[in-house]
Amino acid sequence: MVKSIVCIKYAIDINQLRLDSTSKAPVAKGVARRISDIDKNAIEEAVRMKEKHGGEVIVLTVGPPEAKEALREALAIGADQAYLITDPSFENLDTGGVSAILASAVSKLGSYDLILTGEATVDSFSSQVGPRLAEHLTIPQVTYARRLAYENGKITAERDLEDSHEVVETNTPALVTVTKEMNTPRFPSLMAILAASKKEIKTLSTADLSVPADVLRPSIEILEIVAPEIRRKGIIIRDKPAVEMANELAQIILKERVGG
Repeated sequence: MVKSIVCIKYAIDINQLRLDSTSKAPVAKGVARRISDIDKNAIEEAVRMKEKHGGEVIVLTVGPPEAKEALREALAIGADQAYLITDPSFENLDTGGVSAILASAVSKLGSYDLILTGEATVDSFSSQVGPRLAEHLTIPQVTYARRLAYENGKITAERDLEDSHEVVETNTPALVTVTKEMNTPRFPSLMAILAASKKEIKTLSTADLSVPADVLRPSIEILEIVAPEIRRKGIIIRDKPAVEMANELAQIILKERVGG
């Protein structure tokens, strides 16, 4: 039996972002939100663990009341319980505040075997919430896992270190952040979606948690977000034999170090 807790984010759908024509800053107002892509891999892996070993899957998110939409989807994928952690004081949280809130909520839920999160969220890619959460809970953490196995109270994970892979083992309870290579998230069936719409989503607020007010004050200040300016060189090679144009192009690429 494996009791898994999956922490997800109700994130901005970056595919719908547009840039302000003057400031070149992304305009997030009015943009749709959804489960952060890699968090779906975390949900899927927890559900697979349950299907193989038995147990249950609990999903948590910190966000506005509208984040219930994401929790409904998680329930349809196969989660058993869902908790929305929301409060007016949760405005402008940074990764420190979110991880502290999640840690308090997890502690309130009692014992567990695994905490799963995506390696990062698609709208910020800080990769900080999972590791910070593990530190708050003083449990082992395994980051960037692309394979995961559970047996006799231990997990074995294959970590993706970009230029190499590393296999590690640790006792549970433990926290694992997963990559997109972990699995392919399932599409919930119509029956699962209908069943999820009838399930209760429990709500927690600051009154239910033990989080000091000073922890909720962000320690990181974002001054500006702008899209990088992209300028083309405007180099055109033409009206020459193919071999000459290819050689000239190769020289330009080497000079600009485009190929690394």
